[in-house]
Amino acid sequence: MIKGIIFDLDGVITNTAKYHFKAWKKLASELGIEIDEKFNESLKGVSRIDSLKKILEYAGKENMYSQEDIVRLCDKKNEEYKEMLKNLSKEDILPGIENFIDELKKNNIKIGLASVSKNAPFILEKLALSCKIDYIADPSAVKRGKPAPDIFLAAAEGINVEVEDCIGIEDSKAGVEAMKSCNMRSVGIATKADLTFESTEELSLEKIRELD
Repeated sequence: MIKGIIFDLDGVITNTAKYHFKAWKKLASELGIEIDEKFNESLKGVSRIDSLKKILEYAGKENMYSQEDIVRLCDKKNEEYKEMLKNLSKEDILPGIENFIDELKKNNIKIGLASVSKNAPFILEKLALSCKIDYIADPSAVKRGKPAPDIFLAAAEGINVEVEDCIGIEDSKAGVEAMKSCNMRSVGIATKADLTFESTEELSLEKIRELD
């Protein structure tokens, strides 16, 4: 029985990937590294620190920076990214998502967020969705990022629903793998999962109950 729905944020509730790409591309360029949108796809669902490590490995520069340097560079990227997010509004909620969330609320289904983004509370506030999310898992409080299941387990615990009674919604392979590793049923947005939709517009409680 479905008692909780756990959302990823980017690519599911809103699409800030373009801002992440612009900020990473600018930072990478300053480090003498060129990345394109295809490479950026490999950063989906990956934490900030791990994303920068991937970029450095891509250019064979992984041994050129200390952990302290990496944290500093990630903070610099994040400030650039947050500056871009200032104009985010309800208009940036992906199609069908707000209606789907309202449908879940009417059916007393708990809503959690399992995003690797430390900016999730700020983004939800800009989207005017904060009041509709029951619990936001803190990525800095879990030991491992996706594809480990830690963030999904934290979200399920936060909404006080057993993992087997939760369904997670993701657009990244890493996120789906994270759910699979803790036996949480998965819905994929344009990515292979237990149940897959091509867009967020197709989401409905009736369709998701096919997983019950």
